[in-house]
Amino acid sequence: MPKRIVLAVGTRKGCFLLEADEGRRDWQVRGPFCDGWPIYHAVIDPDTGTVYASAASEWHGAGVWRSGDLGESWEMSSEGLQYPEGELKLSKVSGLSVAHGKVRVGAESAGVFESGDGGATWSLVSTLDDQPGRDSWNDPSKQPPGHLGMTAILPHVDDPDRYMIIVQGYGIFETGDGGGSWEPCNTGLRAEWPLEDERVGYCVHKLVRSPADATRFFQQNHCGMHRSDDGGHTWTEVTDGLPTDFGFVAAAHPHDRDSFYVIPLDPGHGRTVPDGAAAVWRTSDAGSTWRRLSSGLPQQDAHIGVLREGLAIDSLDDPGLYFGTSTGQVFASADAGDTWSEIASYLPGISSVEVAVLDG
Repeated sequence: MPKRIVLAVGTRKGCFLLEADEGRRDWQVRGPFCDGWPIYHAVIDPDTGTVYASAASEWHGAGVWRSGDLGESWEMSSEGLQYPEGELKLSKVSGLSVAHGKVRVGAESAGVFESGDGGATWSLVSTLDDQPGRDSWNDPSKQPPGHLGMTAILPHVDDPDRYMIIVQGYGIFETGDGGGSWEPCNTGLRAEWPLEDERVGYCVHKLVRSPADATRFFQQNHCGMHRSDDGGHTWTEVTDGLPTDFGFVAAAHPHDRDSFYVIPLDPGHGRTVPDGAAAVWRTSDAGSTWRRLSSGLPQQDAHIGVLREGLAIDSLDDPGLYFGTSTGQVFASADAGDTWSEIASYLPGISSVEVAVLDG
């Protein structure tokens, strides 16, 4: 059966859907959807084709948009997306995951919410009350502008009760019992600031698992790129050979456990690609060496940024890669990153790009 490739692109002013056939050359752009709300993360459930988009508006609050017909119609639900009165304040929802019949979302202030009915209603799972750092990570005086709280949720491939989360500025935590208990998973990470507790205080930007080996993880950190060979519990830095040790995005090759992609950025206040020359970097040996991939990407005066959910990779035999920029471009490669083309322009600033391979 022929396949179609669908990208869900979250932007500052709504969600967009980009579609192509398996050749991944000619792309149709549809949108904006979600009434133009700021979308922090949009994902597609590969089993059902349902699109979910986490949203937060200064005027209307926070919620999750969903479409069961690939954008033809949309509903927004915030029922249950709230903390008990007098406790934490929910200002936005950001990281989304869909797996094992559950939709989960991370919030600011930091907490996990879960839906078992396709995003119609939500319930609070955990705010990690007993974890180190918990007393400070919701303190407004310690939060930079644009703070996201719980930025990502990474489900386990087989166990529906096991998943990892990222608390912004504090690191990775894992639960094996559906959120009842948690364990920090930051051993071996580097911090360039004093730590009150060695278990936490690490600024993990993006966490990915290799689809080819569930024990192999990679991450892009505020301080370097890292690899784990034990399911994400301990880490080894693999930054050498890259132009900077800072960036937001990461993607793991779907068939090769040793191949991994990042987009390094200037670590200063600009946080754009170094020297205005866009490139994706690939390792094929688990971080021992890196290769710069730039064919087809702008190499002059391209002062673009790519945010933490802005890079995705599909699961085809010769995988395609996709990234979206802070200035509204989407770039795609149909040959594992060797060559690139611009497939969308002049979108609002892009916060996320996710891909699904669907029948039809």
